[in-house]
Amino acid sequence: MASSSPTAETLAVVDALYRYAAGIDLRDQDLLASSLAEDAISDFRPAAAKADFEYPVLQGRDTLVSALSASLAGIDTTHTVSNPRVWLEGDTARMEALVEAQHVLQDDHSRHYMMKNRYDVDLSRNGEVWVIQRVIVDNVWRNGDLSVFAGV
Repeated sequence: MASSSPTAETLAVVDALYRYAAGIDLRDQDLLASSLAEDAISDFRPAAAKADFEYPVLQGRDTLVSALSASLAGIDTTHTVSNPRVWLEGDTARMEALVEAQHVLQDDHSRHYMMKNRYDVDLSRNGEVWVIQRVIVDNVWRNGDLSVFAGV
């Protein structure tokens, strides 16, 4: 069932990306899973290529939750979502947003890697909430110690 206004509907779409980011940062696998469609696709290759590392395309909610949880296990993260732009079309939506992602080694907070990324997101309505169907992450700028990602 749709929200009562375009503004409320837009916020509900953006909330999917907020749940995604908070799920990663809080290490809350249920929250992260709540943001994803069962067959969700995450393509981080454009951002990873600019930062000189490889990361595979991930497909499926369970795969995404497990891979993100495992690859970031030794890293504290904070993701800040800004400038979301949403286009609604019935039970589907598209969103562009900027996401700043700080990565800090848990055992050495003096080592960090910061990325400002553009997210291109396709979403669908799943009951009362919106979920991410596909997200492509491209990098705008990055700064810090890339070795923070060693082993990711």
